Amino acid sequence: MENMTLERIVRACGGTYRGAEADRNKEVAGVVLDSRQAEAGFCFIAVKGERVDGHSFISEVLQKGALCVICEQIPEGISGNFIVVRDSFQALREVASAYRRLQHIPIIGITGSVGKTSTKEFIAGVLARKYRVLKTEGNYNNEIGVPLTLLRIRREHEIAVVEMGINHFGEMRRLSRMVQPDVCVLTNIGECHLEFLKSREGVLQAKSEIFEYMQEYGRVYVNGDDDMLRNIERVKNRRPVTFGMHHRNAYYADEIVYDGLNGSRAVIHTGTDSFPVKIGLPGEHMVRNALAATAIGEQFGLTRQEITEGIASVRPVNGRSNIIALNGLTLIDDCYNANPMSMRAALDMLAEAGGRTVAILGDMGELGEKEGKFHKEVGAYAVQKHLTGLICVGRLARFIYQGGCKAKGKTLSNTFVQYYETREALLNRLAGGGLIPEGTTVLVKASHSMGFSAIVEALKGS
Repeated sequence: MENMTLERIVRACGGTYRGAEADRNKEVAGVVLDSRQAEAGFCFIAVKGERVDGHSFISEVLQKGALCVICEQIPEGISGNFIVVRDSFQALREVASAYRRLQHIPIIGITGSVGKTSTKEFIAGVLARKYRVLKTEGNYNNEIGVPLTLLRIRREHEIAVVEMGINHFGEMRRLSRMVQPDVCVLTNIGECHLEFLKSREGVLQAKSEIFEYMQEYGRVYVNGDDDMLRNIERVKNRRPVTFGMHHRNAYYADEIVYDGLNGSRAVIHTGTDSFPVKIGLPGEHMVRNALAATAIGEQFGLTRQEITEGIASVRPVNGRSNIIALNGLTLIDDCYNANPMSMRAALDMLAEAGGRTVAILGDMGELGEKEGKFHKEVGAYAVQKHLTGLICVGRLARFIYQGGCKAKGKTLSNTFVQYYETREALLNRLAGGGLIPEGTTVLVKASHSMGFSAIVEALKGS
């Protein structure tokens, strides 16, 4: 990590150095929280987690040759280079902020209620046709994941694409202070984290904190189809660039042909020209992601061929609209997270599959006092999509079941609607066989806390 010396780390986190004076000006090779990732020359930050205390692994990482350990207390009888701090998590953020200030590559920050990860994948996929790109991996989009992503930047990288997720006021401000984005992309404003953010207006306010530390010359790109985002008039005296399906947007798509779960084809309009694209991921929201990637690609000088090839190259991420072909079943694994907006988008995708379709839906978390209403609306929406079946699992999912049953009664739908109180109850029913016949396309979706990956694995083995 160029110029990231122990002395600079000490100053960044305001810690107290306890170690060899001759090592103060040595550069660390990397910064990690996971002791298993520590290597010779690394800096290991010992944090106290809910289940594991990183301080227990200090001796182990020093034996691996770690150059330094940031910790809240030095274990007795262990020698090495230590930086003692009051709060290891805060130290992580401060070190990442300092390291980001040393970087001269543009950083694209992506936030929104739904679609952050897929938008990141499209933007990174396009930019990778011309640049060496660092992107957020996995679910590293919070106050731990974002700094760790920044600390992965190396000399060979030419651009970074960083996903930024929050659920409280003030979190995005802290993330933006670390990232200091050159470009901000906002995907949408939906009903998510309402337990803490209270309303869509609150969600917009919290997400908009990303602008506070954006570079003065920075550019903002927003989903112009979103009723709240399209009303953002200026950020740092510049109008946001809009993308979306409506022709009023600076970047829009038409002549869209949906090919079921195989994706779609569309013509993208940029204001100066138009060109066809093939999008390998299904759903209208993926077309919108391709538009965002086109806009960013144009800003960074990519050709039409590079943009179209980049869009076509994007593949699904596990747990996020990942389509898995099995013997007798087609599985849509979308069990990483859920809120009302993403549920509707996933149900739209399922309906496009045609044939026999079953949605296995679970609880959506952090929706506040209107959680029952939002779950009922999802159940009604599922039945209105004329699915073959709706299977509801979880404490809050009983409201999905109620909404589905009510809609079924009103519409005389043939959709079968079932309820299981727990994930284990459904797993036992699946083990018995016969619930989901061959030839069915199955959507599995719920908030991450529901552990629906177990249902995905059960269906894989069925």
